[in-house]
Amino acid sequence: MRARIYQPSKTAMSSGQAKTRGWVLDYAPETAREVDPLMGWTSSTDTQSQVRLRFDTKEAALDYARVHGIDAIVIEPTKRKANIRPGGYGENFATNRRGAWTH
Repeated sequence: MRARIYQPSKTAMSSGQAKTRGWVLDYAPETAREVDPLMGWTSSTDTQSQVRLRFDTKEAALDYARVHGIDAIVIEPTKRKANIRPGGYGENFATNRRGAWTH
């Protein structure tokens, strides 16, 4: 059984970092997905692909994989850039701006 261990990234719909602190173990699919000819839905007989395990640390996820004989690949996260403006978008409408706000 193969799996990947990674730290999830933030969603595109939010700027917060919620649910990105922990680590996730996902099983790799063992069989290909099939298209149902009548309805067009995709399906698979592989039930392990539905399992997603969450851990507080990377070491805990690796220990779980080692104890259960899972061949796990660790994907290190890419960190957020540090050059984000401190004021952000709200700075465009601040009352103490030094220059005129124009487009």
